[in-house]
Amino acid sequence: MSLSLNKHPSFSGRKGPVVILVADGVGVAPAGPSNAVTEANTPTLDALAEQVLYTELAAHGTAVGLPSDDDMGNSEVGHNAIGAGRIFAQGAKLVNHALESGDAYQTDTWASAVEHGKSNTLHLLGLHSDGNIHAHTKHLYALMEKAAEQGVRECCVHVLLDGRDVAARSALVYIEQTEALIAKLNTQYEANFRIASGGGRMEITMDRYGADWEMVRRGYNCHTHGEGQRFASASDAVQAMYDASDKGDQYLSAFVIEKDGAPVGKMQDGDAVILFNFRGDRAIEISLAYERNDFDKFDRNEFGSHPALFYAGLLQYDGDDMVPNQYLVNPPNIDRTMSEYLIQEGVKSFAVSETQKFGHVTYFWNGNRSGYLDQSLEAYLEIPSDNIEFNEAPAMKAREITDATIGLIESGEFRFGRINIANGDMVGHTGDLAAAIDAMEVVDECVAKLIEVVKKHNGVLIYTADHGNADIMYTEKNGVRLPKTSHTLSPVPFAIIDADYDGEYTLAPPSDAGLTHIAATTMNLLGFEAPEDYQPSLITFK
Repeated sequence: MSLSLNKHPSFSGRKGPVVILVADGVGVAPAGPSNAVTEANTPTLDALAEQVLYTELAAHGTAVGLPSDDDMGNSEVGHNAIGAGRIFAQGAKLVNHALESGDAYQTDTWASAVEHGKSNTLHLLGLHSDGNIHAHTKHLYALMEKAAEQGVRECCVHVLLDGRDVAARSALVYIEQTEALIAKLNTQYEANFRIASGGGRMEITMDRYGADWEMVRRGYNCHTHGEGQRFASASDAVQAMYDASDKGDQYLSAFVIEKDGAPVGKMQDGDAVILFNFRGDRAIEISLAYERNDFDKFDRNEFGSHPALFYAGLLQYDGDDMVPNQYLVNPPNIDRTMSEYLIQEGVKSFAVSETQKFGHVTYFWNGNRSGYLDQSLEAYLEIPSDNIEFNEAPAMKAREITDATIGLIESGEFRFGRINIANGDMVGHTGDLAAAIDAMEVVDECVAKLIEVVKKHNGVLIYTADHGNADIMYTEKNGVRLPKTSHTLSPVPFAIIDADYDGEYTLAPPSDAGLTHIAATTMNLLGFEAPEDYQPSLITFK
C-alpha cells in the first residue's frame, strides 16, 4: 500500500526534531503519601503540569480498545494506541468475543488441541488472575469447561501467580476459585482435571525481550518435567511460601503438585499445551521453548526428553516471526501506523529504550510488527536492562537512555524520535514506595536534560505516559497499608515543549482525548496533516 501525507497548510514544522518521551507508568492521581509521582522532588515535571501546553489523556479502557473503562491500560496497548492513531480492539476484548461467540472453538487449532487432550492430556498454562493485563481466569475457565464438554478427561492447569496486576498476595483466592471449578468438572464428567505446577510470574516462565532466559528455563522444567519444590496442593504451596517470607505472589518459587510421590502433571509425547495469556511480550519466550525445533537458549533435555507436544497460544504473540504457529484468536490488524506514514515521507526516525521496554517503542509502536520498517531511515537502540529486582536500582537505565537520545539528537540526522523511560512502571510494580520515589526523581532529572537539548536544537519534546502505576503505590484496609503493584486507571500527562513556540497553535483536546490522539498531534508538529480517519489532533492552529 502506498501511503502519503499532505503538508500542513500553515505549519511546516520546526528546524529540530520532534521527540516523544513515554514515561512508562507515570499516571496523574491526587497527591498523597501513596503517590510516588507527587511525593518525589520533581521540579521539571511540576513545571510541565503548570504550562499552557499541558493536558491529561485517557490511557485505559475503551480509549485504548479494551472492553470497558474498568480495564486498566498497559504498556502494550498504550504503545499500540500511540503508534496507531486510532482505536483497535485489543487483547481481552478480542478474546472475549472469540470465546463468547464460539469462534475460537471452530478453529483447527482448538480441534487439534482437543483431539490430543482426548487421547492424552491437555495442559493449560498462564497467568492465574483476573488482572486482565496478560490473562484472565475467565478465559481459563471457558477453555476448561469447553474441553470437558468436548471429551477431554485429563487436563493439567499450570498456574503463574500474579501479585502484580492484582493484589500482591491474592493467589489463594484464585486457587480456591479454580479448585472449585475443577471439582465441579471432575464430578460432572468423571474427569481428572487438576492444578499441576506453578510459581511467581517474575520468578519463572514470563520473561520478555530475552532479559532473563533462566526464568524461562525454570518455568519450562517446572511445567514440563515436574522440577520444583513439591506439595500436596497449590494452596499448600502458596501458604508454605507465605509463611517462609514476606514475598508477594510474583516472586514465589516454582512448585510442583505431587500425588503418591510423583508429579501429577508432567508433559508427555502427544500432549497438547495451550498458553492462555493474551498479551504478547511475556508469552513469546516460553512459546519458543515449547515450539521451536532449533531452540538453543537452554537445554530442554536437562531433566528428561523434550516431549513432542501440540502447542498453541490464545493469540499469536509475534505475527512477523510466527510465534506461535498455532493460535486460537487472531490479533488486531493494526495498519497504517504513524511510523509507516513517516517512513513513506522519508522522515528519519529513532527509537530508544532499555530491554524491558524495547519492544514497546518498536514492535508495539509499529502495529505488532517486528524489525525495522525501513532500516535506511530508522535507528533502533536497545540499552540492556539489569537482571535484578528493579527496586534495587530504581534509576534503571534512564540516564543511559537519556545520554543515547542526546547523542542521536545532536547528530542532526533525525527528524523524529521516540523513547521509553521505564522506571515508573517497572519500579512501581515492585510495590516499593521509597524506590518508586527515587525512580521518579531520576525521571525528572532525565526529562530536564532532554528538554535542554531539544531546545538547543530548536525541536519539540512531547512528554507523556502509556498508563498509570507509580501514582498509586498502596491502598489502605483497616488501617493497614497494602502494596499496590498493579497499573492504575489514572489519566496520563501530556505536555508539549516547543523551543520556538510563539502562539502559533493552542492545545484544544476533545472531551474524549486519549493516547490515540498523540499520532495526529505529532504529525502536525512535524508539518503534516494527519490522515482523515486518525483520531483528531490535540492542537489547533490559529
